[in-house]
Amino acid sequence: MSDLLLHPEHAREPLQAAFSDEANPIGLDGIEFVEYATAKPQALGQVLEMMGFRPVARHRSREVLLYRQGALNIIVNAHQPEGLATDVPAISAIAVRVRDARAAYGYVVDRGAWEVPTHPEAMELNIPAIHGVGGTRIYFVDRYREFSIYDVDFVAIPAVDQHPPAVAGIHFFGIVQYIGPGRHYDWIEFYSALFGCELIPDEQRFGIMPAGKLMRAPAVGGPANRFMLQLIEAEVDDPDARESLHRIGLGVPDVLEAVKALRALGMEFVETQATHTERRGALSKTYLGNVVFELVHDE
Repeated sequence: MSDLLLHPEHAREPLQAAFSDEANPIGLDGIEFVEYATAKPQALGQVLEMMGFRPVARHRSREVLLYRQGALNIIVNAHQPEGLATDVPAISAIAVRVRDARAAYGYVVDRGAWEVPTHPEAMELNIPAIHGVGGTRIYFVDRYREFSIYDVDFVAIPAVDQHPPAVAGIHFFGIVQYIGPGRHYDWIEFYSALFGCELIPDEQRFGIMPAGKLMRAPAVGGPANRFMLQLIEAEVDDPDARESLHRIGLGVPDVLEAVKALRALGMEFVETQATHTERRGALSKTYLGNVVFELVHDE
């Protein structure tokens, strides 16, 4: 990764939109899961349920729960090393779907990504991963069709629908990443060189939170599996300029109907003069000090 972040001048031209191997070098095909780390999994679970997610499975050997709605998977990981667990939940990892996990992992490591040593226990999958922003991890998953990673590592919760329908057509839209001052082109290079993401013109924006730079990931499955990355740079004088994965963006065909349905589940949304629900998007209130969801109009 260090090599990629030293030459920002190479990151100014986006890749051409296509589905060739050149434009999609690792066979990227969407997001498999987003993982939160927390010392208070029950409290986070309540927030997720207000967003329409339902707990469907438990990890075989760790304090980890799988929440799901529609095609969205969120993992709540309370199995943290002593001293590292925090009451404030944080997005600690994302898993991307790829054609071949080992080949994708080898490709990105050869180009400078920092590998993460994995130590699976007995009867657990060894899922390759690299370091992402702020100490997070990016996993590579190629078992996501008839046979998935959850079939090995998780046990279904009895009498629970394993595939609860998505509320108001909710689907994955993207991830918002906070970055340090002057780091836009470093991260543009990282995601374009390793994953084939393309930079979107500044005049093309989605939702009601348009700050920063937008990148679109390729997908072998076509537009339905593509996702966005929003890179928001801290101000130079910002006292807290730590880099992190900040929030999940969820696409919905009708924002107003989605907000109505989620409010019925207990979710609250920001309603101020500057930020408020409208047809383009909505922003949830911040829960547990760090958990926030953004809705974006997306057919």
